[in-house]
Amino acid sequence: MSQLHIKSLSKQFDHHPVLRDLSLQVEEGEFVSILGPSGSGKTTLFHLIGGMMEPEEGFIILNGENINGKTGFISYMPQDQALLPWRTVLGNVILGQEIHGRKDEEQARKWIGRAGLSGYEGAYPDELSGGMKQRVAFIRALMSPQSLLCLDEPFSSLDEFTRLDMQKWLMDIWEEDKRSVLFITHNIDEALFLSDRIIVLSGKPSSVQKEFRVPYPRPRDEGIILSAEFLEHKKEIFRELTKHVQHD
Repeated sequence: MSQLHIKSLSKQFDHHPVLRDLSLQVEEGEFVSILGPSGSGKTTLFHLIGGMMEPEEGFIILNGENINGKTGFISYMPQDQALLPWRTVLGNVILGQEIHGRKDEEQARKWIGRAGLSGYEGAYPDELSGGMKQRVAFIRALMSPQSLLCLDEPFSSLDEFTRLDMQKWLMDIWEEDKRSVLFITHNIDEALFLSDRIIVLSGKPSSVQKEFRVPYPRPRDEGIILSAEFLEHKKEIFRELTKHVQHD
């Protein structure tokens, strides 16, 4: 399990501030989604958490350790699946483990089966559909030893029906794994369906403007997205997002 605390984080590029005094936390086993206007620095935040860049100010604390500028502490799934085209499904799934000096093909085959991809272990990425590629990328993230998953709009390129199917699949897998998740999305329905909490960012320079706790018990049924209560929560979050877009 993993606990993340981000304290007063600031980042700028060429003297243009992107993040300013941003603070948030993810508790052990919690699923937290981040919503914000386009260009509000959501992916930059993930690059900072992953150690691919360093903040000008503030701290990123993971399990009590300052990880500013340090790589290898999180499992990061970018918007594109980043599958290696010359590696098979099995080869891509175990890549994260190989990087950390370990390899468990038996476990990888089990997860591939759980993803409904049995028989595709030897297939290459260009032989897979978009949804299948997403499952491979997510299994690779799960197979990595890090206890915090950072998922950057993993379903944004999928059509609505495939997206909903992937959301349900992700929830089933996460209910078993219960790893801490920080999830970026532009989709309010997706955030409400998946999350324990939703964090809304302002426009640039971004900070946390509001948090919403999602009241629905787990495991969740897809029918909740048609409920009046769900619609009211969606309206509340939409108004918050629209307010900041108009302000910018």
